[in-house]
Amino acid sequence: MSNTLFKHGDWIIYRKTKYSTHPGPRARNVAPTPKGDNYVYNVDKFWIVVEVLPNNMIRAVTRRHKEVTCKANDPNLRRANWLEQFLHRSRFNEIESQLPTGAVTPAAQS
Repeated sequence: MSNTLFKHGDWIIYRKTKYSTHPGPRARNVAPTPKGDNYVYNVDKFWIVVEVLPNNMIRAVTRRHKEVTCKANDPNLRRANWLEQFLHRSRFNEIESQLPTGAVTPAAQS
């Protein structure tokens, strides 16, 4: 796969696996760990692509304005579909509002 899977300004969702004794309200696919002391679960993270890098990598910005770099073909990474863009637009708009003016074009307009 090439890095053309994503482009600058795409709204993306990263499914992160977490471990905890108390999963939060956004936890999905909650299951006990083998010894039963903790839980393993997934949480969706909402990011915006700010740069497509060589070698099939992308750079994205998070809701707390952290920059993350990951492979474009990571199985936990995907572009938000139209329904997710509608349902979670406040999360994506919050990210865009923290970026410098003109840094990202909204995915809804592309």
